[in-house]
Amino acid sequence: MIDHYSFGSITIDGKSYEHDVIISSSGVRSWWRATSHNVSINDLDPILEEKPKMVIFGTGASGIMSVPSESSDYLGKQGIKVLIKKTADAVKEYNLRQSDTGTVGAFHLTC
Repeated sequence: MIDHYSFGSITIDGKSYEHDVIISSSGVRSWWRATSHNVSINDLDPILEEKPKMVIFGTGASGIMSVPSESSDYLGKQGIKVLIKKTADAVKEYNLRQSDTGTVGAFHLTC
C-alpha cells in the first residue's frame, strides 16, 4: 500500500523512496527510463516482467511525463488495461486496486 506521496517522494509500506518506482505484488523497484519525461516501448520491459493485467501510470505532480499512444497501445494489444493519471490521483487509484491480481503501478515522482 502507498502510504503517502508528495513531490519527489513516495512512501510504500513505511519505506520512503525518492526516485521513480514500479510497484507490484512482487515488491517495489526503481524505474529508470531512457528519457525522464517519456515512456517508450523499451521502458515497459520492467513492467512487462510483472505480467500485469493493468498498469496505472502516475505522470508526475503536474502530469509532465508522457505515455505516448504507441506505448499504451502496445500494452493494450497484449490485453493489458492502462490508466494514466497525475501521480497523486494514480496513487489513490492504485491503493483502490492494489489487491486486484496483476495490478502494477509505475510512478513518476516529480514534475
